[in-house]
Amino acid sequence: MRPLPSTPRSGFPPPAPAAPPLRLLIADDNPVVRAGLTALLSDGVRTTVVAQAGDGREAYEAALRHRPDVILLDVRMPGVDGISALPHLARLAPVMMLTYSHETETVREALRLGAGGYLVHGEFTAEELVRAVRDVREGRPQLTPGATRALLTALRSDASAHADSNSLDGAVDFTPSGLSQVQSPVGQSFRSRFRLSTREAEIMDLIASGMTNQQIAAACFISEKTVKNHINRIFAKLHSTTRSQATAKWLGVA
Repeated sequence: MRPLPSTPRSGFPPPAPAAPPLRLLIADDNPVVRAGLTALLSDGVRTTVVAQAGDGREAYEAALRHRPDVILLDVRMPGVDGISALPHLARLAPVMMLTYSHETETVREALRLGAGGYLVHGEFTAEELVRAVRDVREGRPQLTPGATRALLTALRSDASAHADSNSLDGAVDFTPSGLSQVQSPVGQSFRSRFRLSTREAEIMDLIASGMTNQQIAAACFISEKTVKNHINRIFAKLHSTTRSQATAKWLGVA
């Protein structure tokens, strides 16, 4: 007797095929770093390294040839450095900076030019690196603590400069009451004028920079729900109902 053809059991759909590994390009002038990252990220299941490059020009040529899903880019490289190559590479694939450099201006410039994440060596585990690669591919920014601190320093410097320029507009009243009015609003705002906690001040800085709740959650390594809870408390302390109102008060322009 010919066996009956097998039929799938109702209610048990076939499992979805596994997603292919993310294809990565690593650009770093140090061959030891490239080899280590390649060994770490070439598991063939979640990620695989399809190309390596020693400077920005090689990275661009390799990206054109291999069309990676994500580019891991160092900052300081001979020839064409990472910051110079970044805007060109960002047009081809999401770019995550992976570097020892965490200077304030470097971090700010990298994010301004299109980097989707900024990881400083020594501030992440292997598993966190793999997760960050996938998040950047999906448009979720990732920053390690050193990069976050640099970004906050840049934002506070900008806000302070903005407040100083406002205080110099027009005549200055040097009476005691006048001096109290021209003191830096930013200096008053951080945890003294508005009595924000350290975490709330950091989150308010990121709100003022234009980050979304999702981006803030990624930058601070907290959940979006926690971000919303912080924002509710921040708005209450700043007597604001919108992000624009809160930002204007935080920067001293309201």
